[in-house]
Amino acid sequence: MIFEGNNFVDERGILNFVNEFNFHDIKRFYQVMNHKNNYIRAWHGHKYETKYFYVSQGTILLGMVNLETEKISKYILSSSKPKIIKVPLNHANGFMNLTANTSTIIFSDRTLDESKDDDIRFHYKKWDIWNIENY
Repeated sequence: MIFEGNNFVDERGILNFVNEFNFHDIKRFYQVMNHKNNYIRAWHGHKYETKYFYVSQGTILLGMVNLETEKISKYILSSSKPKIIKVPLNHANGFMNLTANTSTIIFSDRTLDESKDDDIRFHYKKWDIWNIENY
């Protein structure tokens, strides 16, 4: 599921928004900023947790994999075109920043304690989507 956003620009600056996103089930969020470009953080899955990805600065390649079918989906998220991507339960996710100074905010519908027993890790090359030349 994609929550499309937009932006508004005037003499004061830029306003990015995703008005269709509802925070009703969100229990926590965290922000990720990699130290170097093209750094891969993958793969992290959950059977019961749903996550939502938003890029507040820069651009990332986001991958998601259905853990039952191994169907892969890829998205480019950029602060210049705001949107939120939902990573449903029973999926793994991973991302790579494509620009310097990228900031990604991840929202979760589980507390940290609730997600600890629902943590599935895979090697970052298990689903090797990171070659962006062919994207």
